[in-house]
Amino acid sequence: MKTKEQHIAHWLAQSKDDWESSELLFAGKKYLHSLFFAHLSLEKICKAHWINSAEINIPPKTHNLIFLLSQTALELSDNQKEFLLDLNRFQIEGRYPELYQNFNKPPQLPLPETNLMKPKNYIYG
Repeated sequence: MKTKEQHIAHWLAQSKDDWESSELLFAGKKYLHSLFFAHLSLEKICKAHWINSAEINIPPKTHNLIFLLSQTALELSDNQKEFLLDLNRFQIEGRYPELYQNFNKPPQLPLPETNLMKPKNYIYG
């Protein structure tokens, strides 16, 4: 049986792999997919924080970043909450790209280039 620390390490290692995929996809101008993996990476960090704050080691089966963090002791600024709310939508668009046209063009969010680095700040501090 895994310890709490092992569960957290697992989620963080997966997050790092997903972030590397996000960067490669962004470099290849696959913006929607890049943002999907950026969301996935942050989701796994949120789940590691959730485990750290909970008595059990299995996080809720949700993709909602704000919900996950609301169950922890972490306090987010309004700007952080707004950013995570914006990023939440890419977990849906990444799963169902047929619902969205022009998914290889930069999204209609102030995200490409400078703002895609925001998730990196959450991941690497």
